[in-house]
Amino acid sequence: MEPMDVAEGSVSVINADFVKVFVSVSTSSTYSAEKSFARGITVADLKCKLELMTGASAGSMQLTVLDKAGNRVCLLDDNNRLLGSYPVDNGMVIFVADVAPKFDFDLNSSEVQKFELSAEKYAERGDTVRAHLARNKIGKFDPAREEQLRQEREALALLEAELASKIGVGNRCQVAVPEQPTRRGQVMFVGTVHFKPGVWVGVKLDEPCGKNDGSVEGQRYFTCPPKYGSFVKVSYVTVGNFPEIDPFEVDEI
Repeated sequence: MEPMDVAEGSVSVINADFVKVFVSVSTSSTYSAEKSFARGITVADLKCKLELMTGASAGSMQLTVLDKAGNRVCLLDDNNRLLGSYPVDNGMVIFVADVAPKFDFDLNSSEVQKFELSAEKYAERGDTVRAHLARNKIGKFDPAREEQLRQEREALALLEAELASKIGVGNRCQVAVPEQPTRRGQVMFVGTVHFKPGVWVGVKLDEPCGKNDGSVEGQRYFTCPPKYGSFVKVSYVTVGNFPEIDPFEVDEI
């Protein structure tokens, strides 16, 4: 492409259609990439391409052209001008700097004033989610729903108590937890525990496929070898004639 003579005040595109330069960034001392750019693109378009390459924002990007010795040649400071209107030649460097102001907030600093609101003050406000739920009687603010949940909890407690009354310490049992293999063992504990609500059954399993030795978080409910103990919801336990399974027994001959 031949150079063009144009009237004073306009821009011209000089030299070849493309220029091959090295791109470096202010955020990394090791990053350097060789790239060819069309001289006919605007500086604004160039910044958009460099944004994809470097991660710097095109809106706050400052571009400096350096020669092969590292000396400053010019700034690409007019987004509407063409790249070819600047004295950029092959082998030069376009140095990309993001000049947007940086804000460094330390939210843990004692100098940062934090907004705190007590539970009482929060309850008094009328523009909160809590206030919206209360006004519209949604969730825990719905008396009918709360009454239904209370009745369901009472029914579950009665059912668990009835099931627990049929299970005694020393009974042989079978444990059938959904999506787990059926296991057998001996009932060692029946009652409430500190780690979960409801009635639980402590079982000494016939095989080491449990999770404890009869104790949980330092509190002991019964004693058995490690990995033989398991705590199961009362609804998953059936007592009866469940002898220990012989691993060498075969179903067919």
